Amino acid sequence: MRKSRSRQKEVAVQRIAILMETALKTAATDLPLAREQADTAWRISLRFRIRLPYQIRQLFCRGCKKLIVPGLNARVRLVSRNPRGIRITCLDCGRIYRKVIPRVLRSVKRV
Repeated sequence: MRKSRSRQKEVAVQRIAILMETALKTAATDLPLAREQADTAWRISLRFRIRLPYQIRQLFCRGCKKLIVPGLNARVRLVSRNPRGIRITCLDCGRIYRKVIPRVLRSVKRV
């Protein structure tokens, strides 16, 4: 008996969440295993045409499509020029991502 397509997508979303959670946990101790888990999650999303949430998409390099973990294989720097933001560099392929910090967050006064 074949499962319905919507049920298959539900199971795929659950598997992606589990794989990414375990990939982030194991990244500090075993980076190749974490990359394999993240790659499996990526392939599941492609197979079932599931758009990954923003928080998960940001963990993949757009150049080499590998899992990037700040501090392990990615460098994160604050940019002091205007507009203020952050710069993330993938240490595998060298691609640089620039993200602007929204003005709402910048205007919060520190105590």
